[in-house]
Amino acid sequence: MITEHFDVLIVGAGLSGIGAAYHLKTQSPGKTYAILEGRGAIGGTWDLFRYPGIRSDSDMYTLGYRFKPWKEAKAIADGPSILKYVRETAAENGIDRHIRFHHHVKRAAWSSEDACWTVEAERGPDREIARFTCNFLLMCSGYYDYAGGYDPAFPGKERFQGPVIHPQKWPEDLDYAGKRVVVIGSGATAVTIVPEMAKTAAHVTMLQRSPTYVVSRPAEDAMANWLRARLPAKLAYSIVRWRNVLFGLFFFNQARKKPEVAKQRIIGMVREQLGPDYDVDKHFTPRYNPWDQRLCLVPDADLFAAIKAGTASVVTDHIDTFTETGIRLKSGEELPADVIVTATGLNLQLVSGLEVTVDGRRADLSQSMSYKGMMFSGVPNLASVFGYTNASWTLKADLTSEYVCRLLNYMDRRGVEVATPEKHEDVAEAPWLDFSSGYVVRAMDKFPKQGAKHPWKLYQNYVLDLFTLRYGKIDDGVMAFSKRTSPASATAPLQQAA
Repeated sequence: MITEHFDVLIVGAGLSGIGAAYHLKTQSPGKTYAILEGRGAIGGTWDLFRYPGIRSDSDMYTLGYRFKPWKEAKAIADGPSILKYVRETAAENGIDRHIRFHHHVKRAAWSSEDACWTVEAERGPDREIARFTCNFLLMCSGYYDYAGGYDPAFPGKERFQGPVIHPQKWPEDLDYAGKRVVVIGSGATAVTIVPEMAKTAAHVTMLQRSPTYVVSRPAEDAMANWLRARLPAKLAYSIVRWRNVLFGLFFFNQARKKPEVAKQRIIGMVREQLGPDYDVDKHFTPRYNPWDQRLCLVPDADLFAAIKAGTASVVTDHIDTFTETGIRLKSGEELPADVIVTATGLNLQLVSGLEVTVDGRRADLSQSMSYKGMMFSGVPNLASVFGYTNASWTLKADLTSEYVCRLLNYMDRRGVEVATPEKHEDVAEAPWLDFSSGYVVRAMDKFPKQGAKHPWKLYQNYVLDLFTLRYGKIDDGVMAFSKRTSPASATAPLQQAA
């Protein structure tokens, strides 16, 4: 077996992985790297999900990369447009030539003796083992299990005579024109699917156990389009990006400080859309405060328009059982259906389910503490990209990749090879995410802890992270630096026999 060696291995060729490769190429240009991608295409989420209306619930001026201006008219972009943007970035910068497709990374073993990771991936349909070594491992594999979404065992599901579909595995040949559709769920996926399917379906019902906060926003950003016509693209993009970042932070902080005011404002906007006769209290007034869960964004009020047009409706109730022809609710009401969509969420997964060992011992990352939201206490030369819950994913992804490059460059200047976050004192622990969404609650025991103070605290604040990650000290008294424990490296050649 041939083992290839790289300075950095990036896992995942989605939005985060392509961005990480760009930062590595431009900020640490002397580093060799490869991207290992389990699937056969660039794009991650934006290639995997194919359900009707797939789009971002963040604006592209903050979901886009800092270094590549978004130039399309729509700020709330559809999935194919985002996929095109990611693939363009890879092609323009020669990143696509560094990707190894159909390499599903399974194991990573750290050796202090050699100061390197040995990474094993299953390659191709026969799951042949491909082995790599690297000095630094950067996980950009997202936050959920690509193999399948969360699919509860609904009573009587096997009785239903039509298709039952989870959005994560949408069939290409599904014909729902003129059919009755029930979409179970009220999160970001459900509020996207419902108005899109309602364009051709006989009727679409969004069935929810409890309401979610839904906010309407124009699909196009008038100020952004005006500026782009008059200023250089990068300048216009930067102005709009910072406006959106600061407005988002302001709105989030106000919502946390004055939750009742924010709640009434959001619900008031829904009342304006649906009118005084619609039961907003029942269907669009959540039991929790804004930002206890992520808000749902609907561009150009498309969900509300479908409800007003009568092509879609919302039912708030609990499922008793599936029947042959639809769903019976706890209230006794029957929802007839030809197609049922279970928009019931994702299965969160840390570092793509990677099996990690450090010097022969299994590293249980769920028992570690997260350093700056990206590294793990006691685990050397490994970082993982995870975005914000209250803002665009890419804002944190960009900062994480920039920090990794700063760390690598610092290590080169110091002549050290190993960087390990070390928790030297007792720091009060808390769950990694303070979020009440079901998909988060179900998985938090599998994720690391956060601490009560810097650098272990997860701030969910782009401006604070900007100063910490882009300008803060690398040698902060918590990050421990060292060299390999053996005098010579067994991994120096680019290729070697194993």
